[in-house]
Amino acid sequence: MDAPVVAVRGEVTREVPPELARFGVTAVARGKDRSGTLARLAERGEAVRTLIDGYGSAIERRESGALLVRPEWRRSGERGVAYHASVTTTVTVVDFTVLGELMMRLAGQDQVQVSGPWWSLRPTSPELGQARRAAIAEAITRARDYADALGAEVTGLVELADHGMSAPQPVMLRGATRAFGATEMADSAPQLDLDPQVQTVHAVVEARFTISAPAVLRPS
Repeated sequence: MDAPVVAVRGEVTREVPPELARFGVTAVARGKDRSGTLARLAERGEAVRTLIDGYGSAIERRESGALLVRPEWRRSGERGVAYHASVTTTVTVVDFTVLGELMMRLAGQDQVQVSGPWWSLRPTSPELGQARRAAIAEAITRARDYADALGAEVTGLVELADHGMSAPQPVMLRGATRAFGATEMADSAPQLDLDPQVQTVHAVVEARFTISAPAVLRPS
């Protein structure tokens, strides 16, 4: 006769500090001459990169995103009367003490837009592994509780299933996005303190354990 089996679910939710902050920087240029517009865009983009790189190890990554060049047409004909151009850079910051200062300085640049930040954990964060281990411990505790209620003991593990634990899924980001425009900033960027948004880590496992013969079901 096969041993009785108890199936349980271990679930843990924790709130932990973020490890990364990302924000976007978009440099914009507009003019009647295509080459002149692109030259101004390149100049502003370089100024953005130089400012970001000045923060050294506080910046983990600087990545170029979408480049947009859009002509503005006359009502008739195919000749452009003006050109709009923009390039977006995504910045990943690990030192939150300089985050507000950096974003405000960038927003103070001519024709630059800043949006963010977005907070997150690393995909390899130890917090994720700790949550998984805690979920397994919760499953074991539940199995023992059920077995004890039956006058039995947990004797072995039949199956442990990882439930919804691919890297992006356990981390749920909360909070609003801030956006800044250069026209809103004075020449001297004011101080801005940003409070890191707590990250919610959610881990779930499903497990099946064998138990000894329940005492409550044994013949009297």
